Amino acid sequence: MPGFCFRILRMLKSCSCLILLLLPFSSLAQSKDEPSKKDAKAQERANAATAKQVREDFLHAWNGYKKYAWGHDELKPLSKSYHDWHKVPLLMTPVDALDTMILMGLKKEGDSTRKYIDENLSFDQDIEVKNFEITIRMLGGLLSSYQLTGDKRLLALADDLGTRLLPVFNSGTGMPYMYVNLKTGATRGDVSNPAEIGTLLIEFGTLSKLTNKPIYYEKAKRALTELYKRRSSIGLVGSTINVDTGVWIDTQSHISGGIDSYYEYLLKASILFNDQDCAQMWSDSIAAVNRYLADDSTGRLWYSTVDMNTGKRLATHSGALDAFLPAVLALGGDIERAEKLQASSYKMWTTFGIEPEEMDYTTMKVTYDGYALRPEIIESTYYLYTYTQDPKYLEMGRTYLADLDRYCRTDAGYAALKSVVTKEKRDSMESFFLAETLKYEYLLFAPSSTLDLRSVIFNTEAHPIKKTW
Repeated sequence: MPGFCFRILRMLKSCSCLILLLLPFSSLAQSKDEPSKKDAKAQERANAATAKQVREDFLHAWNGYKKYAWGHDELKPLSKSYHDWHKVPLLMTPVDALDTMILMGLKKEGDSTRKYIDENLSFDQDIEVKNFEITIRMLGGLLSSYQLTGDKRLLALADDLGTRLLPVFNSGTGMPYMYVNLKTGATRGDVSNPAEIGTLLIEFGTLSKLTNKPIYYEKAKRALTELYKRRSSIGLVGSTINVDTGVWIDTQSHISGGIDSYYEYLLKASILFNDQDCAQMWSDSIAAVNRYLADDSTGRLWYSTVDMNTGKRLATHSGALDAFLPAVLALGGDIERAEKLQASSYKMWTTFGIEPEEMDYTTMKVTYDGYALRPEIIESTYYLYTYTQDPKYLEMGRTYLADLDRYCRTDAGYAALKSVVTKEKRDSMESFFLAETLKYEYLLFAPSSTLDLRSVIFNTEAHPIKKTW
């Protein structure tokens, strides 16, 4: 019995030593865990502060529009006046900006703006509009705001607009003309580009699903497929094509303005509508783009301009519009390539303080020095942060915001730049600054509950569309 007691005492002593031995590790684990919780809380507070700042910047720009351009299409922030795209204004800024207000929780502004649109917007106008721009800004804006509010007047306006745009598809190939008169249906502009032909299916397809009118989907999808069918033997499209004959006019292939959102919509339409034809077209197209346009010869990843038939490199230009591609690559699951390309875009921004419209990436010299308040680099930053949660993308976002405030802010809003080199301002604040640039900047820092990127598809004007059908 005494021996048994001795063994018990020895075991207890050993356990005590083991407990004492483990205590420092337990404390260390706790001390490591506590800072990580503190860091997360600090980041949450910092993000909330930045989101609040973006919201205030939006209100500054919006109040400038209300004061100096109310009822018109756009604010001219330097002259404190307005610009209309046509002889009759179509309320482009209010329609484009409405869903941004809603997402930012600006209920009073959103409600009054929606009421104004309901009561004052009419498409029964004898004016010629550009099909692409009116589709992505106005049709997309109306559909998104309808989904967010349930206001049936917005859907009725979208349906009326869609009907008035349908004549553009009456070409020899089914690819749309560039312009249409909203009252007469007269069309013109038989020379178009892949972006203006292929960036319609999200809006027309959504309108089709919400109104149960198949014609919208059928017309827009045919346009997309007719363009795809005319890709070259190596899988690329050119810059301009005749929509009546289907003959390519300019065979330069790139991912910049004039082609960019064609690729974007192949992927996004495949996701939004579960369209397997679009999925196959996207898969084929991005493979060709990555094979022939991607260029890492400078040590960074860029996308060049090549001949669509041979793949021969023709130019080494990139710019503000090209910065959309990391978002699309990330959405398509190619995070590695998206991050490399985003790093290049960020280098472009920081080299000049704000990104130029175009530069030569082999020399980092500007070839077109304007900046139109574009959103694409911020859009890609938002996508990559959502998918990776890497805080470096938050720092990128803060850089953009600081530079926009430093170089573009005016008494009445924000102004585009004539030159990113001199930072001279231009008297323009297009509607996409409120619809896209500040929306993506806000969503980058707002709580994830504001909008779940995985549950919506953004059209190319940043109007979120949810699959509600």
